[in-house]
Amino acid sequence: PESSSQGSLLPNALPSCNKHTGSSLHGFNNFSTRHGWAEAFAGIRSSHIKYICPHAPIMPVTLNMNMAMPSWFDIIGLSPDSQEDESGIKQAAENVKALIDQEVKNGIPSNRIILGGFSQGGALSLYTALTTQQKLAGVTALSCWLPLRGSFPQGPINSTNRDISVLQCHGDCDPLVPLMFGSLTVEKLKTLINPSNVTFKIYEGMMHSSCQQEMMDVKQFIDKLLPPID
Repeated sequence: PESSSQGSLLPNALPSCNKHTGSSLHGFNNFSTRHGWAEAFAGIRSSHIKYICPHAPIMPVTLNMNMAMPSWFDIIGLSPDSQEDESGIKQAAENVKALIDQEVKNGIPSNRIILGGFSQGGALSLYTALTTQQKLAGVTALSCWLPLRGSFPQGPINSTNRDISVLQCHGDCDPLVPLMFGSLTVEKLKTLINPSNVTFKIYEGMMHSSCQQEMMDVKQFIDKLLPPID
């Protein structure tokens, strides 16, 4: 689907080797190289799962002195009380929901789809999973935060995904999205969805990036939620 800003969400896909019975939809953004992540997923892939890495559209980003860059939505600031691009976040979530619909049309039930991403892509994955009526298998949220957290209720969400499994990962030396963001997010998530399905992993010495242990944890999480179907 075309995004509301310049650029499209045409994804890079790592097809499954066998008939694919599950999909892992991972979004990345301005703070990461999608090519590097596609390579990382190639290293942990399972033969029955298709890994989809959509392109973020190119747009001016306030935090980047209004220079155009790949971004799912505008970022005004990186502190917990910064103003947020509400309309941009909601539009980006609609674009992700359209990608999920496309996979469902391709024959994959939505409960065999995992959303995930790094940084802004992880933030978008969390927001989409908590606001969609499509029942999903899980979310991998790497080095990120929950956008528009004030828009969510104080108690559990009234949604098809209130029992969704979430793997949240963060480096304890992240200078861009500090660990505190991850900690605040996991606390909020545990009030919104079944807390026993929320896992938070912290990686010592990791900055705003990934590490081999994190990728192995992601693989284990995806493989557990999307076992092969005979």
